[in-house]
Amino acid sequence: MHAFRSHTCADLRRGNVGDTVRLSGWVHRIRDHGGILFIDLRDHYGITQVLCDPDSAVFPQVEKVRSEWCIRIDGTVKARDESLVNPKLPTGEIEVYVRDIEVLGPAEELPLIVFGDQEYPEETRLRYRYLDLRREAMQRNMTLRSDVVRGIRQRMWDTGFREYQTPIITASSPEGARDFLVPSRLHPGKFYALPQAPQQFKQLIMVSGFDRYFQIAPCFRDEDPRADRSPTDFYQLDMEMSFVEQQDVFDTIGPVIAGVFDEFGGGRRVDAPESWPQIPYAEALLKYGTDKPDLRNPIEMQVVSDHFRDSGFAIFAKLLEQDGTEIRAIPAPRGGSRKFCDRMNAFAQKEGLPGMGYIFWRDANGETEAAGPLAKNIGPERTEAIRQQLGLGVGDAAFFLGGKPASFERVAARARVTIGEELGLTDTERFAFAWIVDFPMYEKDEESGAIDFSHNPFSMPQGGLEALSGDPLSVKGFQYDLACNGYELVSGAIRNHRPDIMFKAFELAGYGADEVRRRFGGMVNAFRFGAPPHGGCAAGIDRIVMLLADEQNIREVIMFPMNQRAEDLMMGAPSYPSAEQLMELRLRVLPQE
Repeated sequence: MHAFRSHTCADLRRGNVGDTVRLSGWVHRIRDHGGILFIDLRDHYGITQVLCDPDSAVFPQVEKVRSEWCIRIDGTVKARDESLVNPKLPTGEIEVYVRDIEVLGPAEELPLIVFGDQEYPEETRLRYRYLDLRREAMQRNMTLRSDVVRGIRQRMWDTGFREYQTPIITASSPEGARDFLVPSRLHPGKFYALPQAPQQFKQLIMVSGFDRYFQIAPCFRDEDPRADRSPTDFYQLDMEMSFVEQQDVFDTIGPVIAGVFDEFGGGRRVDAPESWPQIPYAEALLKYGTDKPDLRNPIEMQVVSDHFRDSGFAIFAKLLEQDGTEIRAIPAPRGGSRKFCDRMNAFAQKEGLPGMGYIFWRDANGETEAAGPLAKNIGPERTEAIRQQLGLGVGDAAFFLGGKPASFERVAARARVTIGEELGLTDTERFAFAWIVDFPMYEKDEESGAIDFSHNPFSMPQGGLEALSGDPLSVKGFQYDLACNGYELVSGAIRNHRPDIMFKAFELAGYGADEVRRRFGGMVNAFRFGAPPHGGCAAGIDRIVMLLADEQNIREVIMFPMNQRAEDLMMGAPSYPSAEQLMELRLRVLPQE
């Protein structure tokens, strides 16, 4: 017999009754029923109930074991009485009578309990992550993650891609976040960078003639943490294709993503990728307040400025006299009660706004009547016009926000989501995908007035070189994101493979030709020697698994994540280097002020 097990803790069935078996695992739970000890023995695969009574020669040893001790038992498989069968366990028809036991690893008093669903502070969970990972939900999430990566990889191979690896130590590159720098011992004073993404390398792979590349790539960005973003590193499905246009990328990656969500989504609906809408960036901000809309929620915002211009509601009327301002309405079907409207107004105040105006419609002797403070101020003719525009009726409401869109869109987006959830409008049994397209190439800093790239600087501008001769803020790029249920899952672009267009694009963002050659010399030089048109994208593995696992925090699907302060509490990172290490690197650490 094997030194540790003849079966896993998920293998045994009624057909094994009478067999002598060996199992190894962790003591999940211990129960004492009238002197008979019952132990749920757990390994990665499942749970088997084992028992020992005082007649057993090893009963004194079994009495000593405690939760999470790692043990090996030898025993005989017995059938449970029909009344004691546990239908929730695959092994629920049998139990194993213990004949011999060996303690493989005793456990001290536990800082967190593995059995059950107790909640623990994140600091405790991350400091003792190896215990946290033993819990059923975490085992399930990490297994799901592994299966998803396998599914993605297989689908990419089946689609005609090959997997290539790109360097981890490389040069600094602007990807929209801070680099993690690595000092060079052989070149004192110089630094490598951990790649924010394999962006330049995958484009160089296309120049090298490999046509279809993918990689499950680690990426490193020194970012502020969020619930859906790791502060240090993450994994992405990175892909690139030659001789393609934007639609070719959509047609290629769409079925891969849809297939993964269909396989691992637990029965939630996934629309066919050819039906995923393509929404221009400006339209997404207008209708949803965000470029990653949750389309499970049918609410679409509308501009209603004309109904408030020169109206009796002075706040909005005066606001509209300023350039660049507008009033938007958030329809709320079935939200037509004063109680709900007041609750949403309080929501807006918690979000930092003075409030959120509202109108709700009720029945008044068979007539549709508008109610609420706004309705009184602007009168029945304007409120009826608003109702008609929004397609609302008795029992419905609408909420209003005004000003320059950038000042209220974030709150409007959150309000739309909250309204959809509270009114039961959001279809929670669906994954709703949408391509967001026509991103602006450039943005202006409100304080300095400087023009800079708004997204990926390596994207091809729509219209090519000619488009760069006018107003930079009107230039759109062949850039695209794939949104799902309120999260950005995929981001990509058709790349700028022409040096002349690249130099001009960077010039508009304040980068001279010499700086472009210095910072991106490898790519600029490569493009001089017959670069093909190419494009691609990257899909966030962690975020995909988070959605599939129905988790709200990305740390629930990463095996060893950092905390909110980008610290590894388990391993003690970051840590201070030794004096010897600093001397080798010719570095000096300045004391904190």
